Amino acid sequence: MSFTWFISVDDHLIEPARLWQERLPTRWRDRGPRIVRDGDSEFWVYEDRQIVTTGLNAVAGKRREEFSPEPITYDEMRPGCYDPAARVADMDQGHVLSSMLFPSFPRYCGQVFHEAKDKELALLGVQAWNDFILEEFAEAYPGRFIPMMIIPLWDPVAAAAEIERTAARGAKSIAFSENPTKLGLPSIHTDHWDPVLRACDETGLVVSMHVGSSSNLIRTSPDMPTLAFMAYSAAANQAGTLLDWLFSGNFERYGNLKIALSEGSIGWIPYFLERAEQVVDKQRFWASRFDIDMNASHERGEAKGAARFDLDTDIRRLFKDHVYGTFIEDQAGLRLLDIIGEDNVMLECDYPHSDSTWPDTIEMANKWLGHLPEDVQHKITVGNAARVYDFTPADPATIITAS
Repeated sequence: MSFTWFISVDDHLIEPARLWQERLPTRWRDRGPRIVRDGDSEFWVYEDRQIVTTGLNAVAGKRREEFSPEPITYDEMRPGCYDPAARVADMDQGHVLSSMLFPSFPRYCGQVFHEAKDKELALLGVQAWNDFILEEFAEAYPGRFIPMMIIPLWDPVAAAAEIERTAARGAKSIAFSENPTKLGLPSIHTDHWDPVLRACDETGLVVSMHVGSSSNLIRTSPDMPTLAFMAYSAAANQAGTLLDWLFSGNFERYGNLKIALSEGSIGWIPYFLERAEQVVDKQRFWASRFDIDMNASHERGEAKGAARFDLDTDIRRLFKDHVYGTFIEDQAGLRLLDIIGEDNVMLECDYPHSDSTWPDTIEMANKWLGHLPEDVQHKITVGNAARVYDFTPADPATIITAS
């Protein structure tokens, strides 16, 4: 039996030009993010930066032959990229029951505000984005949007306060970096992030980490061909993120903590879980005594310090209880679903990016999932997202579609 609706746990918002000009306090608006038109070009101005919207981030409604990385203007975009009502109409057309939106101008986890000089204004910018999502998407269209928030990455205490503030208003997730050290921040192996992790543990907000949220996608060389890089980087980045978290000890400290690896696919997960178990089995005794810096040249070096590994570590249990993979198209991963776990994967359609399957996701995914039992199909398309994000999606019977 085929399914007719799905929840997309990774889509994107091209922020409307009005967002910060309407939502920042009046005295900040001339310094806040704003759109400037210069002839045929259009870009965001914020502090001393000019930031364009790349065409690959807003291809919805276009043929593949029309895709281009060149900067794009609002007039060249489908309104569903930036307008809430138009987005809902496009969701209806593509049978997207509910959607979770990652930011565009601020980048995947709010890096632009983290990089800003004026942190008072940056915090107001973060809060304005969050309030926009809560009010003009989640509250305006109940059950259609899983509200994901950005946080002030530069201040974990302020970030925890923002988590608590937005959770009280219905937020379900935060965007976080797949590797904060690449943003000049401490790693997840320090206590720096404890206020954030504690707040997520207590509120139930899922830590969603989009590929590229470290502002550093892995390349083999500076001249790696673009398409080779696009095929390689997502899994390479997120494999490191997965292993970092599994061995961080954070899941043991925060029993309710959940992370989602957004737009990283799932086919690579079985290998890295197996490899993690192998190193635990073979190396666990010395690794439980001290930590070292693995030195490929075998030159004499010093141990890095006390062990950060517990002999009782159960890789599979940690993954099952705390980690969720998401995918757009991944038939290899679905063939390995018995290893990954049917409760740990969720579907996405990546609207309006160039990898997106919108508006044909239903037809395509039915081909990939059709061999699975009906209850498993429901988990992957709707049930897991509703459970993981503690979210009640809209009733499809209440949605009128044009198709």
